[in-house]
Amino acid sequence: MAKHGYESGRLNLPFVGHCTFAKSPICTDWAAINADVAILGAPNDMGTQWRSGARFGPRGIREASTLFSFGHAGAYDFEDDATYLTEDQLRMVDVGDADIVHTDMETSNANIESAVRQILAAGAMPVVLGGDHSIHAPVIKAFEGRGPIHIVHFDAHLDFVDERHGVRYGHGSPLRRASELDHIVGMTQMGIRNVSSSNRDDYDAAREAGSQILSVRDVRRLGLEGVMAKIPEGRDYYITIDIDGFDPSIAPGTGTPSHGGFYYYEVLEIIQALARRSQGRIVGMDLVEVAPAYDPAGVTSILAAQLLMNSIGFIFHARANAR
Repeated sequence: MAKHGYESGRLNLPFVGHCTFAKSPICTDWAAINADVAILGAPNDMGTQWRSGARFGPRGIREASTLFSFGHAGAYDFEDDATYLTEDQLRMVDVGDADIVHTDMETSNANIESAVRQILAAGAMPVVLGGDHSIHAPVIKAFEGRGPIHIVHFDAHLDFVDERHGVRYGHGSPLRRASELDHIVGMTQMGIRNVSSSNRDDYDAAREAGSQILSVRDVRRLGLEGVMAKIPEGRDYYITIDIDGFDPSIAPGTGTPSHGGFYYYEVLEIIQALARRSQGRIVGMDLVEVAPAYDPAGVTSILAAQLLMNSIGFIFHARANAR
């Protein structure tokens, strides 16, 4: 009879033990990271323009992720007839959080950037838990010299605001800041919909910077193959996911919900198809804007954790098969 790692030692149920991401080992010495994936929290929500609370997103996602801690056996998906997240496919550690200095966005962003640079220097793929979407700017800046990188962006909002009253690093600006970096060569922005903080000039600027903008209805009209045809091949990809890209019926726990959003498999299948591409690979991810206080049932944190766990599984299963 096959062994699955449950026959010896502690049962280690989800509600037992420390809430690291998927109960991964803790690595607090960032100069000694020895892993394929490093989970980093960036609990900064000073960039919000309406409801705060995303500073507690990393804690909420970590707690929810314990549901998906599968031990040594990995996770078998009968639809794919594949086992993901096995120890021979990847080593994952939780490196804790970047230090956030309240009211000091510049220092907080510098701390986030420094943390991601150390993860990359160790040869690990960073998966960053926000925080509001402003944290994407320092995270993607840390990839300097590692391009060319194409950003794949899921969100209700374009996040291409340039500057308002001197504010350049709010949660409405991170993709504009990313577009200004030499190692970013284009974007595919999906889920953009409804009235938001970006004006027509922002949309024009995004397109001029090489962005392909798709609404939820565009994605559904195109289908998976049509969407993938819009994303250039042969590039490294960085995925940034704002949880409000999903419909608030399944992701109510966020500061700026927008109706008409994605459902789970619509996003998951795009990420899986991207992971399976033979030309180019996914080099990093962030997931932002989970604000647990607005979702007493915790389903938003569970959605975030499940999406990240599956995405990590797809990425490293594909890498293992390409060896």
